[in-house]
Amino acid sequence: MWCTCPVRRYGVILGEALIDLLETTIDDEIVYRPAIGGGPLNVAVGTVRLGCDAELVGSLGDDVFGQRIRVFLREAGVGDRGLVTVPVPTTLAVTAFDGNKPDFHFYGQPPSYGLFGPDDLDEALVAGAAALYCGSIALLCEPALAAARRAWTLPGPVRFFDPNVRQHLLDDGSRVRSIVEEFAATADVVKLSADDAQALYRTEPLETARHLADLGAGTVVLTLGPDGALVVRGGRVAEVPGVSARAVDTTGAGDACMAALVAGSLRDGMPDDLAGWTDLVGWAMRVAAVVCELPGGAVAMPTADAVTRRFADR
Repeated sequence: MWCTCPVRRYGVILGEALIDLLETTIDDEIVYRPAIGGGPLNVAVGTVRLGCDAELVGSLGDDVFGQRIRVFLREAGVGDRGLVTVPVPTTLAVTAFDGNKPDFHFYGQPPSYGLFGPDDLDEALVAGAAALYCGSIALLCEPALAAARRAWTLPGPVRFFDPNVRQHLLDDGSRVRSIVEEFAATADVVKLSADDAQALYRTEPLETARHLADLGAGTVVLTLGPDGALVVRGGRVAEVPGVSARAVDTTGAGDACMAALVAGSLRDGMPDDLAGWTDLVGWAMRVAAVVCELPGGAVAMPTADAVTRRFADR
């Protein structure tokens, strides 16, 4: 799967970058450790770590944290041509844990990641990409939503969408469902978790996946944590087995899965049948499993070689 392409193709990842304050314990005292995060940022870093090119598009705060995010991205090899700096502090996501599962609460108004508007969008950068990702909480902010809508209509890239629902930001859920359905209807690929499906529709996850496929999504990938994933395509459903992992922190697991899907499309093109999708999602499950075995999100994104070594017996 991981051949070298003669022409470097890149993905554009549109969405938030912020600072996670991660709960940890030192000498029996709970403390919070700052870490660079945000679902789309994780996807961009993960895509690069898997050997492909990616550009993060969005807005950064004008404080020290915003500067650190930009330096981190450059050192990680993620392009920042589509990033703008806005005159607000960087949003903080305070993250507590229930076992190894993170619970996020966001602080900072207006959100630093939500001030990227359509006039800030480099349309040539998006149109020249082979893949475009939109999704997550940036779409709950009107400027970023308008920018994503404009990017989504540009011809060229394969369109990936991830609702990446945060329960505390749902309110009654109707607006979020409307946005999810708008993007899913014209997406080539939708990736969502069972938790996303439950938060959005309060139904069985497979019903949600089928609903989004019926709206027009080309392929829907529904992740089920340790139970694997389901792929819905062309009216058919395929099961992808779960991967055993020694999970210590599931932060970024879904983003790692999406990064693997984006990287797979950049490297080999989109699978053209259900069997191809099953293979690609199986790889994505292994990438996510490696992330679960390490603390943090962006810093835990593995290389393809690291995934191969971890699952050398498969």
